[in-house]
Parts: sequence; structure tokens; C-alpha cells
Amino acid sequence: MRHALPVVVLLLVAATPSRAQSPNGEAVYRQHCAACHDGTLPRMPSRDALRGFTPESVETALSSFTMRRQGSSLSGAERRAVAEYVTGRPAGSYRAPLDAIPTSAYCRGTPSGDPLAGPSWNGWGGDLRNSRFQSVAGLTAGDVPRLKLKWAFGMPGVSASGSQVSVVGTRAFVGSRNGVVYALETRTGCVVWAFEADAGVRSTPVIGRVDGGTTAVYFGDAHAQVYALDAATGSLRWKVKVEDHPDAMITGGAAVVNGRVYVGVASLEEGTAIVPTYPCCTFRGSVLSLDAATGRRMWKTFTIPGEPRPTTKNARGTQLYGPSGVGVWSAPVLDPERNRLYVGTGNNYSNPPTRESDAIIAFAMDSGRMVWTQQTLAGDVSAAPGDNAGPDHDYASSPILTVFPDGRRVLLAGQKSGVMHALNPESGELIWKMRAGEGGVLGGIEWGFATDGAVVYIPLSNALEKKAGEAGGLVAIGVLDGKTRWSTPPPADTCGGKTGCNTGQPAAVTGIPGVVFSGGLDGHLRAYDTSSGRIVWDIDTAHEFDTVNRVPARGGSINGPGATIAGGMLFVSSGYSSLGFMPGNVLLAFSVDGK
Repeated sequence: MRHALPVVVLLLVAATPSRAQSPNGEAVYRQHCAACHDGTLPRMPSRDALRGFTPESVETALSSFTMRRQGSSLSGAERRAVAEYVTGRPAGSYRAPLDAIPTSAYCRGTPSGDPLAGPSWNGWGGDLRNSRFQSVAGLTAGDVPRLKLKWAFGMPGVSASGSQVSVVGTRAFVGSRNGVVYALETRTGCVVWAFEADAGVRSTPVIGRVDGGTTAVYFGDAHAQVYALDAATGSLRWKVKVEDHPDAMITGGAAVVNGRVYVGVASLEEGTAIVPTYPCCTFRGSVLSLDAATGRRMWKTFTIPGEPRPTTKNARGTQLYGPSGVGVWSAPVLDPERNRLYVGTGNNYSNPPTRESDAIIAFAMDSGRMVWTQQTLAGDVSAAPGDNAGPDHDYASSPILTVFPDGRRVLLAGQKSGVMHALNPESGELIWKMRAGEGGVLGGIEWGFATDGAVVYIPLSNALEKKAGEAGGLVAIGVLDGKTRWSTPPPADTCGGKTGCNTGQPAAVTGIPGVVFSGGLDGHLRAYDTSSGRIVWDIDTAHEFDTVNRVPARGGSINGPGATIAGGMLFVSSGYSSLGFMPGNVLLAFSVDGK
């Protein structure tokens, strides 16, 4: 998924890093960064320009976003040291994230009973079909206007929110952009345990049973590694690298069933391709099945069957390669009863275009065999210099498998083109399609929609194409016929000139009976009446919060993951500095009883 927006980035020259205990930020910069940032490489900020950034934004870029390929050669301590140096912070002032959490933030005592028993929202969509609809919420539509903040949790060392929250029993699991995965007690926000992965975690943690009845937490990181942690203690069970391409990463949540973990792989090679001497492009997206107990690979299927080969040369004489791209950005849909797995795919990076890009693909869960492919936009090639750029209309959101009111099964797929598709999951045949909104680099339909089985609720983004007050909106469409039930226009401009603010609604939405929740790049989380589209609750998260773990925190743009609802509580992350939107580092928990 390419974001065509000038992004100020920190470019590092690949080299073997020093692994000193207390790295010197200036030394790291001179060894890895100076050749680009003290030089004349196009679109790279100068050393002086980097002083205008916060160390949190530099760390976020290095660990999980635009510079995660270059940052992969550095340890966490080296990333923090160079972030301090280039932003002018005193050496040693920018602490490791686990060191920034005081001991008082950790839970005390041993809870009675099984903390993993009870209400749940497990994984990206809350169920294997990714419906993003919580039918047993512990909240009614009448309760929603009375929701109040119960606690706020600050994520140290980041400027963008992390993963969707998973809730199982009295535990909330969430990943962060600098790689820390937290297990929190749902009612108080105290830390049960924290684990630091090697790179940023945008992948939603999912909890599954392993051999012998033990429970594990599964997720991926920005280095294309999949982890399994003990759910009770946070200790590492196994870690497996599933793709060797240096730009590869995992953003979509894993899915777990019957002792198998399923995950898709994407990449940021499109960003690397802006360098004219880079031989674009060689990454291919893939889907994998791993043994849940050991991490052993059961199968891996590339979304492009053929390997990249030399094609043409660019104006600089650099050899180009293709086909490439077709990453899997989102969580797969699982249908174990029919042995099917469904994913949406991204655009091609370089020519020649393939039939698997911008498509929905069905795989056999037991073997990884590609069963069918339904491409909804051909020729979307968007990275290699000299190629005619396509519109970059990926499937960034997970498909949803649901059932028509008359009992027939249907696969819903929302594209960044702004078009919602209904497909026959047996054959991939198109049942209907409907344009919910205009397309764009950030959508159209960006991160996720929700359905109650009768209506599909679709948030609209277009944050790069439209200004505040014009971008955004929420549309309700009938699942059976694809016809609009209601459409609520973008909210009034609530930005007031704030930098990075927009009213676009790219974040995934979440539904409960009678209400659907949608977050915006203006920092607002709103609840809409599902029968009319009327806004019944609106909370502004773009401000500072007192946190239960005493980490300074504020909210910002809401993008990527949406709200998680379970056991009468609502959880949402706020802050998204990537792509120039409003930064933030807070996880918020709401309930009717409040604090």
C-alpha cells in the first residue's frame, strides 16, 4: 500500500552496527546516516532539518515505518541514541520503553480464577470471519451516550498508535510502534507483563490455545517475524522470520485455529524504490501457515507465482525487475469448515502487471493452494521509476465473510477505490459492487468496515485528496442488494488549523447492536445510530491525558485500528504521526461507570 505523500525520513546507509551497551548517537549517525543527510541525496532531509523532529517520531520511522528497512541494522539502543542526537536531545535522556514504565504501573497480587475466561474480542475482526461486530458487548445502544473515560495508558517512545487491542477475559493485549507488546488488566490498566520485540508491532495480537491447553499470544513485527508468547507471563515461546526480503513486514493481524497460525506478508519496497539507483523491485507478497506450538512452517504461498526477472532499465541505467508487489496488508479471513482462507492484496510495484494484484484470493487452508482469484482493478503498477503509476487502489482492509439474510454466504471486500464488492466465496464470482465513495491513496475504504449480517458500515477517508470538513463520512449499505441505507456526510471541520488534522475516517469501524463507532484523523471517536446514521456520542481524544502508568501521553489522529469492545468496555488507541498526521501515544479505555 503506497502512500504518495512527501515524507521526511531518516535514511541510513546499510552497515554492520556496533553493539555497544551505551551507543554514541553521533558515532551511529556518522557511520550510518551522514552520507545521505550531510550529502545531496534528493528528498532526504538535511542534518539541520532533522532537528525539527522529536526523537519519538524518528524512532517510529526507524522501527516500524518509512525507515524500518534501514533501522533494521540497528539495535533498539542505537535507534534511540541516533534519535536523541539528530533531534538535539541530551544523550541518555531518551530511555528504553520498558525502563520508562515505573514499577508502580505493574499489577500487584494474583487474580482469582482464570483471567483469560470471559468476554472477548480476539484478533483484528473479533472473530475468524473478521466481522468487526460485537453482538455480546456488555453495552447497549442506550449505554453509549454515557460512556466515560475509565483510564489512559501512555506508550513510551512512540508518536503513532500501534495495533488493534485484543481482549480475552480480564486481559487486554496491544502492540506498539517501537515493538513493545503489553498485557494490561482491563479494569485498571495496570501492566501484567510487557515484551519487547525486535521491531515495531502493528499486527494485532491474537490469543490461541496450544498443546496441553496452554495459551499463547501471536503477532508479527516490522521485520517480518512472527512471535508466540506465553499469554500468562509474556515469555517467548518461539520466533520465526517468514520472509527474508529486507523491506518485508507484517502489518495484518494473524489468525489462529486448530493449532495453526495464518499470516500475510507485505512490504515498504515502494518507499525504497524512490532512490533512482535502486533495482526496483523484487518483493512478492505471501501467505503462510505455521504450527502454533513450534512455529514450524507448514506452507508458504506467494501471491505472485513467478519470481521477479530483469525487465528494463531506468534513465539512470539501473536494472529493473518484475513482477513484484501484491502484498497482504490485512488479517486473513478463515473458514475452517470449508477449508478456505481469504485475503485482499495490494498493487504491483513494477511491470509487468499481474492478475493477482488488487484482488481477493482464496487459498486452501490445509495446503496453501490458490483456489481462485478475483481481480477488481487491473494494471495498478505504482512504484518503479519510469512506470506509468497506477492509482494505488490496494485492498488494505480485511475481507469479511458473512451470511445473507436468506442464508447464502457472501464475502465482502472494500477497496481503496471506494468500491465495496460482494463475492461468492465458493467461486469468487462477483454478486454486486457499489461505489460508497471516491477513491484515493488513503482510500476510499482504507483500514476496515463492519457488518451485522444485514448491513455493512463503511468509513471513508480521502484525507490526501480533500481538506478537513470535506474528507470523511460513513455509509451504510444493504448486504443483500448493495443499496445505500443511509449516508452521513463528513463531520464539520473540527481541526481549527491544527497541523496534521483532517476529518477523513480511514480507521477501521466497530459495531455493536444499534451503534457503529468510527474514529477520525481529527482525533474524534464518534458513535453512529445504525438505523439512521445520526451521531449519538462524540469524544475528542487529541489532547494530553493523565495516565495510569505515569508515562506522558496525548492523543492525536485515529488511524489504522478501530475500537475494541468487550465486557462493557471500549478500548481505542489515539495518535498517528506517520504521513504527517497528528502524533500521539495513548491507549484509552471507556466504560459507563468511568473512573
